Amino acid sequence: MSAAWRGELISQRENAMSTGGASGDSPVVKIPAAAEPLESELRRACRRTRNWLLARQEADGHWCAELEGDTILESETILLLTFLGQEDCPLAKQCAAYLVEKQLPGGGWAMFPGGDVEISVSVKAYFALKLCGHDPDAEHMRRARAAIRAHGGADAVNSFTRFYLALLGQISYEQCPAVPPELMLLPRWFPVNLYALSAWSRTMVVPLMIVSALRPVRRLAPRLGIRELFLREPEHWPPPRCPGLAKERGALSWEQFFRLVDRGLKWAQRRSLLPFRRRALLAAERWMLARFDSSDGLGAIYPPIVWSLVALKALGYGDDTAEVRYCWKHLKELVLFDPRKGTVRLQPCKSPVWDTALTIRALLAGGVEPEQPALRKAFRWLLQRQILRQGDWAISAKAEPGGWCFEYANDFYPDCDDTAMVLLALAGQFGKHPPARGEFFSSIRNQRGLIDELESSCTAIDRGLRWLLAMQNSDGGWGAFDRNNNREFLCHVPFADHNAMIDPSTPDLTGRVLEALGRLGYQVGDAAVDRAVAYLRRTQNEDGSWFGRWGVNYIYGTWQALCGLRAVGVPAADPVVAAGAAWLLRCQQPCGGWGESPETYRSPQLRGQGTPTASQTAWAILGLIAAGHERSAAVRQGISFLLQRQKEDGSWDEPEFTGTGFPCVFYLKYHFYPIYFPLLAIGHWAEKMGWRLE
Repeated sequence: MSAAWRGELISQRENAMSTGGASGDSPVVKIPAAAEPLESELRRACRRTRNWLLARQEADGHWCAELEGDTILESETILLLTFLGQEDCPLAKQCAAYLVEKQLPGGGWAMFPGGDVEISVSVKAYFALKLCGHDPDAEHMRRARAAIRAHGGADAVNSFTRFYLALLGQISYEQCPAVPPELMLLPRWFPVNLYALSAWSRTMVVPLMIVSALRPVRRLAPRLGIRELFLREPEHWPPPRCPGLAKERGALSWEQFFRLVDRGLKWAQRRSLLPFRRRALLAAERWMLARFDSSDGLGAIYPPIVWSLVALKALGYGDDTAEVRYCWKHLKELVLFDPRKGTVRLQPCKSPVWDTALTIRALLAGGVEPEQPALRKAFRWLLQRQILRQGDWAISAKAEPGGWCFEYANDFYPDCDDTAMVLLALAGQFGKHPPARGEFFSSIRNQRGLIDELESSCTAIDRGLRWLLAMQNSDGGWGAFDRNNNREFLCHVPFADHNAMIDPSTPDLTGRVLEALGRLGYQVGDAAVDRAVAYLRRTQNEDGSWFGRWGVNYIYGTWQALCGLRAVGVPAADPVVAAGAAWLLRCQQPCGGWGESPETYRSPQLRGQGTPTASQTAWAILGLIAAGHERSAAVRQGISFLLQRQKEDGSWDEPEFTGTGFPCVFYLKYHFYPIYFPLLAIGHWAEKMGWRLE
């Protein structure tokens, strides 16, 4: 069955060429007169958004929008620059100006627009501003200080913030969790080992091992310190805990066990009783440097890049070494300068593969033919990004490489989410409604190499599909970067409070993989599909929704689960599909849109509630269409919501963060989410209604 998709896609092409029209599963219907104005409005809306996206395509064929996080990125950049003695440089001042711009009226800083004061974000911002010369008696600094003290003071910051405070001499490393480099030496069969951690934790933790062991410090003048934010002496601060983790009782709990280990490691370090420390440090250094290769920085994300710089300096690497220059290069590539305001903001990473795959899907749904030059360039760009070398994933999965990563270059860390999305985009070359026979042969004559490109796509899809199937977890679902990365006891490790220590199966990602499998010919009855469907049945909430790990939140998870289930042939009448659709219908707001806040990660009872957004409305529409509700009043009202809020240039405004990095810890705003998702939803609805987009 592994190659069944190939014959199906090719037969779609042949059927279209022989009949001169569309395939039979979505027949063109006669439009009632009353619908004609809406059809025309849809066409205009799609045309505007298509033009908006096509105007932003890069010369080599890809798209990459800004990826926005909260102000910890700017604050931590200032703290890093201060450690390196560069707090007076222009970059630090520009980051500080951005921090002032983002301060809440109440004095602190939030993780997302509309969010409350977050203590770690706020402490780092206040400290960063003070380091850049902001007078602590200035009005905005007084407001910040009051808000921080009212929310628990610096005493309540998370473990990663504590490392920054220790790095700059505000607390001792004794108040930070021990991150022992000896973890590098533990065998893979041991329950606690490096590869039992999630991929993103791995890349953060390895440089932190070096920092934790060597304990570099830059001592600051007392006037630059932040003792005014301390409610208690640091030795009396509460231990960090993973947010949302249930409190364990008893002396034999995992939490108590790991705290005892933490105290034992610190005791041994104070007495130099760690005989394997030098060997472990060398192993950590080698591991880190090896993963600089073919990557936009370690892990291609901001935190490991920063901690790599600190680790290299602690190890004695000079500013002119290739390794330090490499880290600076990739850190500076995340900097965005706003010349109008004179401010700088940083991206947590870049998202070109994700943005390109989704833009392709949206343009195809919006009426752009796959043979158009813009899309052909985009397909070629994606094909060139397939990763054909083994990475960390090979520790837990046995397969030939063939996945895609999120960023421009991150060869050690392809992920299932991007791979599934790319497979869906590449399959669009063979679309359900290919051009009529004469148009197809004309495009071949006028665009030499098309047949070769389709064959290359077939080869890439086949490799990607086999890799993705090999990454399925034992519980039937998929995680992001590794197979069976699900040892929950590790979430009780003291430095696990970033809430992403492991990478287990999630409903949203499993739904997306099922959608890709269904597009490539897999259906209920195939073993991998049946295991995944069973996983989604088990993980559905009582109200019919599913959790969304990588997007906010239950709307995201429910959309993807419904699309995946239906793509592999689960009937619309099946109770699991009906319950998911019913939940979406209940969450629709009077304006016709859908919205949900990141607060739902801390307070699940708020699921389905929040300011309506274009991206979340599009997700809900796509989920309802998949569930067979395309002709419902709810879907029509959702489409009207999108049409009424579209701007003249074809875009939508969306200040809200609807992407998720680490639940309860870090959220994201994908700047193209309110563009390509509405186009995808409108295009799919028009197809279901039998309306051709031109």
